[in-house]
Amino acid sequence: MEHAAYVYTTGLDDDEVADRLAGADHCVLALADGGDAYAVPVSAHYRDDRVLVRLSEHDDATKFDYLDATETATLVFYDVEDDDSWSVLLRGELAETETPDEATLNEWFGPFHLFGEGVAEVSFRVFELDASDAVGRETV
Repeated sequence: MEHAAYVYTTGLDDDEVADRLAGADHCVLALADGGDAYAVPVSAHYRDDRVLVRLSEHDDATKFDYLDATETATLVFYDVEDDDSWSVLLRGELAETETPDEATLNEWFGPFHLFGEGVAEVSFRVFELDASDAVGRETV
């Protein structure tokens, strides 16, 4: 790899992982059903050592079909700016938790991005990841 561009990275400790999660509001949720994978960007909220994700529910139930089949989900948080980057991968069980009222949803999560659905067609469910594994890295 004589001509490949690269940067060095280092691991993040638990406090650094928590700091990155506290500043993140989006991630990628990766699910699987046997040998078939599914990943979708989702809004996330980290507080009090809890990682919450907001999932929209509407006519396309694909993510919920995969969620039902997935034993261990992965959340991928990351940011890249020029040569500076960081990433945190959390793996664990994703379980539904109480969905808060609309004011709290709006406080915890950014605006929902509609993709052709009508506002009245979308409802939300909130899930918490019980992370059994957390790995974080950043550029040096």
